[in-house]
Formats: sequence, C-alpha cells, structure tokens
Amino acid sequence: MENRAERQVIKTQVLVLGGGSGGVGAAIAAAREGAETILVDRQGFLGGNMTIGLPLLAFLDAQGRQVTRGLPQEIVDRLIELGGAFEHRECPLHNSTTNIDPNLMKIVIFEKMKQYGVKPLLHCEIIGTTVEDGELKSVIVKGKGKEIEIFADVFVDATGDGDVAFMAGAEFEKGQYANGETQPPTLMFTLGGFKLDKFMDYLEENPDELKHGSSMKIRPGYTAQFLRASENHVFVGLKNTVSKLRQEGKCPIERDTIIYINLPREGYIAMNCIRILNFDGTKIEELSRGEIESSLQILPLINMLKEHIPGFENVYLSSIAPFLGVRETRRIIGKQMIREDAAVNGVIPDDTIALGSYIIDIHSGSGDGTIIRSLAGPYGITYGATVSKDVKRLMMSGRCISVDPVVFGSSRVMPTCMAVGEGVGIGAALAAKQNIAPENVDVQEIRQRLRQHGAILSLEDSAAVTK
Repeated sequence: MENRAERQVIKTQVLVLGGGSGGVGAAIAAAREGAETILVDRQGFLGGNMTIGLPLLAFLDAQGRQVTRGLPQEIVDRLIELGGAFEHRECPLHNSTTNIDPNLMKIVIFEKMKQYGVKPLLHCEIIGTTVEDGELKSVIVKGKGKEIEIFADVFVDATGDGDVAFMAGAEFEKGQYANGETQPPTLMFTLGGFKLDKFMDYLEENPDELKHGSSMKIRPGYTAQFLRASENHVFVGLKNTVSKLRQEGKCPIERDTIIYINLPREGYIAMNCIRILNFDGTKIEELSRGEIESSLQILPLINMLKEHIPGFENVYLSSIAPFLGVRETRRIIGKQMIREDAAVNGVIPDDTIALGSYIIDIHSGSGDGTIIRSLAGPYGITYGATVSKDVKRLMMSGRCISVDPVVFGSSRVMPTCMAVGEGVGIGAALAAKQNIAPENVDVQEIRQRLRQHGAILSLEDSAAVTK
C-alpha cells in the first residue's frame, strides 16, 4: 500500500519560487545558461500579473529612450507576432505603455519555458524551508496532498511577498517607512462592449475629466487627443465625476480616478479601479477579505459607469482575474539597497543588472489618492540588491528585491521585474555551475551575458538601440 505521508525529494541547480514576471525572467535566464532549473508556482499558469490585463509600463524612460530590452523585449516581440501586443508608446503619465493580450501572454510564457528547458512545477504551495547555520538547504512545497522537498544550489525568491525569505528567517521591511502602510491591492476585471470613440468624444467635450490631483505630477500632453491617437493607451481620469458620485453615495470604490487599459481586442478594456484599504497581503485572512470585497465591488462599479459615463452604456463583464493583484508587501534586505536619492538622481553603478525608469507611483493604502513623481532618467538596480543579506544561497527577483519604499513605487512594474530577473537568473546559474555563493559571482560576467541577449545596462546601451 502506498505510504501517503512519504515526502518526495528533488534536487536541482536553480530553484525559482514564484512564476510572475520576476520569476519568469529568472527561470528562463538560468535555464538559458545551461543550469537545471525548476520554477514553482501555485497557479496553473505562469506570468502572474502579466496575465490579468495590466499593461507593461516603462520600457521607455521619460525622455522616450528604451531602457528595458533583453528577455522582456523578446516576449513582447513574440506577442506582437501573434497580434497580442502593441509596440511601446510614449506616455506623459506612465513614460510608456505596452498594452498586451493577457491570454496570449500565458501561451507565450509556456512557449518560452519549453524553448529554454525550464521545468515548471505548478499547483504547488510553498509550506516550509530548511536552514542550517544561516544557509538555505531546501524548500518544501505541497500539492494534491503530497509534499515535495526541493534541494538546490541557488534559490530565487520571486514570490512577490518574499515568502521563502520570510520562512528562512531573512531580514525584511514591509510598507512605507512613515507608518508601515502598504499600497492597496486591485482585483482586475475585463469589460466588453466599450465604445472608445464615444468615450473620447465625451473627454474632448469635458477636458476637466483628465485633470488630476496635486499629488500626481504628470507631464503636459496627457489629453483626449493623445488618448484618441492610439489604441495603445492607459486611461486615468474621471476625477470630477467620481468625486461627485461619491458625495452622492453612488460610487462603490475607494479611489479618486478610474483606470482602464485598452486591450488589443476591439471593444475590450481591462479595469484597474478597485482598492481594498488597510490591507496586509501577507495574511491569509486579509487575502480572503480582499478577494471577497473586491468581487462585490465589480457589479456596482459597472452599473455606475453604464449609468453615468458615455461609451460605457453597453459594457458587460467579460472576465475577472483569478487572483487579487497585490501591490506591496515585504521587501527583503539585500547586500545592497537601492535608495530614493540614487533613483531620483539617476545613479547607474557599474554593478547594475537592470535599469529602472518608471515614475514613482505610490497608491494610498488608507485613502483614495495616489502620489506620482516623474524621474528625469533611468537608475541602476544592482546585483547586490538581489542577494539576501543574511540567508546564504538565497536571491530575490521581482518586487521583493532590496529597495526602499519610495524606489519600490518605481521598481515594482513588470518589465523592470523581468529585467532584474534576467540578471538574477544568470547570476544564479553561474553560482550553481561554478559552485560558489551568489555574491561571489563576477558581476561583469553577468553584465556581459546580459548584453549578449540585448539587455540595456547604461545610457550608452540605450542610445545604441533607441532610434
């Protein structure tokens, strides 16, 4: 008779935990370097927030220079081939927008996993770690009533929430320094039946609907004409209408603007509007509350839009994201930390493995506002910010890397997370193959390999590819 309690044991060179943009980047890059690589995720698909309707933001910086390329660009190029993405487009608010078909993104990521030889292990929840003398030895996952213990040479925490690092005892920070408040989550959903031209007519007749609060520093040119000129846009506005409807008790959401992402399918938009306030995404009870409260806001919000906003009269609910999009939880302390002054001043050190350039975008966790600040140019995310300070053989990728809470408002976007992941994956593979600690890998070798795959690590690299 089968011993149902028996734990399966697996060994690999690189183990990536979490299959969002940071994990996908790390796993593909590690496997591409020839390291045996397993990628664990609790969903039945890969891509995380890249599959729920969100756009890919800030491939370009505020000057219109391309600052993210490499593997993220490879994935966008394949989506474009399939009719599932627009090209990068400059935007006065987001620096640039690259709107994508979330369903095709799932397929493209599976294609890349197969192409590069990553071994995905899906439908698994991380339940524990084994640490000896400060060194991470194994991670235990569970699925379908069975436990699997995975030993690896290098571990990459790409869970977003830093769950593996937390279990392993790594030092971390959570939320904003002032009050520990975390940015609120969003449940994305998609509408069909949207009449874009009718909505643009309304905006041209009511330009005040594109005026934003004083905390949102937006460059000139974010107008109805700009939005109408291309389907590849992200709309943020309706502040006046939302405020008025809230005063009348007719607005079900705790935010002061409506955001939609125009999808590469006519009449379909992805809605990024819902907020759950005073939320902690590291607690199961809070995640449960968030999923329920978010879902229950959808129909009232749709009814509000249908009743009050031209172009929305005939919209219908097309899909709801399979999970809550969590913006902010833990950040794991690394050998280095990227701080606000470095980002604001555009510091690009010689151990940079990816550039960040997205605006500083901090959604209030307790109110309806958003703080937005533009950056003049890109800043460097260094390799040391991806290596755990106090747990050996542990690296981080995605939004849980070592940055301060202000830089986090910029570094959390998906192209940046994937670009960081590409550098992390190369570093992890080299560490595993050379049998050395991740912090002892030659960063210049990582950078050389990144550049061979088209990554941009400096303004000179950017100038060479920006036309």
